[in-house]
Amino acid sequence: MKKIFSGIQPSGVIHLGNYLGAIKQWVELQSQVDEAIFCVVDLHAITVPQDPEALKRNILSVAALYLAAGINPEKSIIFVQSTRPEHAELAWILNTVTKMGELSRMTQFKDKSQKETVESASVGLFDYPVLMAADILLYNTTAVPVGDDQKQHVELARDLAMRFNSKYGDTFVVPEPLIRKESARIMGLDDPTKKMSKSAGSSLSYLAVLDDAETISNKIKRAVTDSGNEIKAGSDKPAITNLLNIFSEVTDRSVVEIEADFEGKNYGDFKNSLSEAVVSYLSPIQKKYDEIINDETGLKKILADGSRRAGEIASGTLVNVKEKIGLGL
Repeated sequence: MKKIFSGIQPSGVIHLGNYLGAIKQWVELQSQVDEAIFCVVDLHAITVPQDPEALKRNILSVAALYLAAGINPEKSIIFVQSTRPEHAELAWILNTVTKMGELSRMTQFKDKSQKETVESASVGLFDYPVLMAADILLYNTTAVPVGDDQKQHVELARDLAMRFNSKYGDTFVVPEPLIRKESARIMGLDDPTKKMSKSAGSSLSYLAVLDDAETISNKIKRAVTDSGNEIKAGSDKPAITNLLNIFSEVTDRSVVEIEADFEGKNYGDFKNSLSEAVVSYLSPIQKKYDEIINDETGLKKILADGSRRAGEIASGTLVNVKEKIGLGL
């Protein structure tokens, strides 16, 4: 059986890069696998400071966006991580077979802790790859849809599964990372050398999935461009290449076709058309999102049902793990 697990943190903004690189892929995958589990990973979100009321809103917002994008609760399990205590419990058990050196080499911890100092970064931030491993291993996951920047964490989950199995006998399925290769990486609008990110420091760096038409137009108008005015992709033209990739993703047309359409035209013409294409692409998702988020009772019912279904799997895994290591009576 092919089983997938993935999730997104409810940390405020889901941008176009998140959607194209993750959620869109999940929607396609849910019909291709035997079991699909998609989680709002709120325990990961609190490894950095969060406003409690904003976090509550963001949890529901991310869940609503999953549904609006096309994740079907009849095909997939959708739930909030913190509603299943098995995640934290298994993470603690996995900590006992994790080496300090393994975690200290995690590139995302290095990147995030540099924004503070290592001394002031939380232990949770240091340890969250183990929680991610627990997320994956609880559900007998065979494949984890991730971006290149998360592949290292799936490798840790594999290592911990194999180490635990070697020590205590076959317990965990050893998962594989599932990298979406055909999709172009979406870069920042203000710096096309860096991945589109909500933590870049400026809202002008990303297009949020829930941005309105005027905001999208303004951000694209202010997006950096390269020297010259030719609408053509190339390694020496990272800015226009990024915008062409976005255009390609939201219209399902090749970059070559789009280049041909804009031959002899200027950046202004191109950006206007790109804005219209992005607005047209996101509008149905936004409309569906508004319907779902305004039915909070219905949304919470879907999440409660997802938590129940997730628990049926997770509790069985945890009972088996605890028996193997001698915990419980």
